[in-house]
Amino acid sequence: MNKEALRSLIALTFIPNIGPILSKNLVSYCGSIENVFKSNKARLEKVPGIGETLATAILEHTAFERADKELEFMEKNNVKAITFFDEEYPRRFKMIDSCPMVLYSQGIISLNIPKVIAIVGTRKITSYGKELCNKLIEDLAERGVLVVSGMAYGIDICAHNAAVKNNLQTVGILAHGLDRLYPLIHKPTAMKMMENGGLITDYPSGTNPDRENFVQRNRIIAGLSDAVIIVESAEKGGSLLTATFASNYNRDVFAFPGRVNDIYSKGCHYIIKRNLATMIESADDLIYNMDWNEDAKPKKSKQSALSFVDLTDEQKILFDILGKYDEGLDIDSITIEANIPGGKVSGILLQMEFAGIIKSLPGKIFQLN
Repeated sequence: MNKEALRSLIALTFIPNIGPILSKNLVSYCGSIENVFKSNKARLEKVPGIGETLATAILEHTAFERADKELEFMEKNNVKAITFFDEEYPRRFKMIDSCPMVLYSQGIISLNIPKVIAIVGTRKITSYGKELCNKLIEDLAERGVLVVSGMAYGIDICAHNAAVKNNLQTVGILAHGLDRLYPLIHKPTAMKMMENGGLITDYPSGTNPDRENFVQRNRIIAGLSDAVIIVESAEKGGSLLTATFASNYNRDVFAFPGRVNDIYSKGCHYIIKRNLATMIESADDLIYNMDWNEDAKPKKSKQSALSFVDLTDEQKILFDILGKYDEGLDIDSITIEANIPGGKVSGILLQMEFAGIIKSLPGKIFQLN
C-alpha cells in the first residue's frame, strides 16, 4: 500500500463510530480508500450503514492530523502497518468480518505460516501449569509453529519465553499502543521476541491498557490462530473468553486437565465437560487432533482454470485473488482486492461457478475448485 493510501486508511480508523465493517463497506463502494475522502456527501450516504451523520463526520473530521502523527511515530520507532489490503495480512483473520483494517507491528513477523497456535491461561501460573506449557512448546519445536499469546503475567509470558528458548517464532498481542509495554517487567522478553516474532496491536500510539481493550486483544489472539490451547484457567477469566471467540471463529480449542480440586484447572474442566474444548495431555494429542502428521502427504495442486476455459480479464483477476487463499475468501474481501463494483463481482463469480472454476461455501465464501 502506498503512503497516501495508508495515511487515508489510518485516518479512517480515527473517525468515531466507523469500525472495520463500515470501513470495508466504504472502500468497496467508493473503489479505493483515497476515494472515501474524495467522495461527496450524497455518495457516502448511499453506503450501507453510513447515513447522513457518519457521512458528515467523514467529510468534516480532522482525522488526517492524527494520522500524520501516527505515521511520524511509526517512522521513528520502526513500527510497520499491516493493512487489510496487504498480502502479509493474516489470512486466517481476514475471513472474520470484524477484523481490524490496520495492525501495527514491531519485529520480524510472518503471520501466514502453516501452523499457528495460541497458548493462554491464568496469570497466577502454578508449577504444574509452567511444566505443561514448557513441555508442550518444547515438543512442538520441530513442527515450526508460531506461538501467539498476550504478553500477560502467568501462562502468556511462559509461552513466549518457551518459544524464544526453542527458537520458535512468537508474537505478543497487546491491548495498547506500541509506545508502551504492559506489564513493563516483560520488556526483556519482548526485546528477544523482536528477533523471531514481535509485537502486534490494532491500537495506535497513546492508547492505554484499559480493561475493555483486553477483550479486543483476545479476539485477535483467537483470530490469528489455527488452535487455542488453555493450559490453566480459573472458572472465570480472559482465557475462557479467548476460547469462546475461537469457537465462534471455527478454531479448534484444547485444554489441559488438572486435579479436580485445583482452582486454576476449573476453567479447563468446565470447557472440556461442556464440549467447548478437546482435552489434551501432550503435544502428541494436539498434533493428532490437528492432523499435523499428514504433512508428508503431497498436496493436490489446483487445476488451472486456463486449461479448460478461456477467462475474461476480470475473471482472471478474481481467479488470481482466490488462488492466494486455499481456504477461500468472502465476497466483500474479493470485491475490495479486485477493485471492481460489488454487483459486478457477484455476476462474475456466478459465471465462474457455473463454469466449474470455483465453488461457493456457506457465508458467501468462494474457493477455487
